[in-house]
Amino acid sequence: MTLTELSQRTGISIVNLSVLKNDRARAIRFTTLESLCDALECTPGDLLEVVPADVSEL
Repeated sequence: MTLTELSQRTGISIVNLSVLKNDRARAIRFTTLESLCDALECTPGDLLEVVPADVSEL
């Protein structure tokens, strides 16, 4: 599915989808996550992963 089609299905701008796609997002709203899951017929766990913080950054 293209970003354009996903944008049309979710109402999320192509720019915001691009930020999410390229791992540049620092946060995501629950409504955005819900819209993506509805359009992609998936669950949040299919889209997100936990990445442990680098201990040296703490």
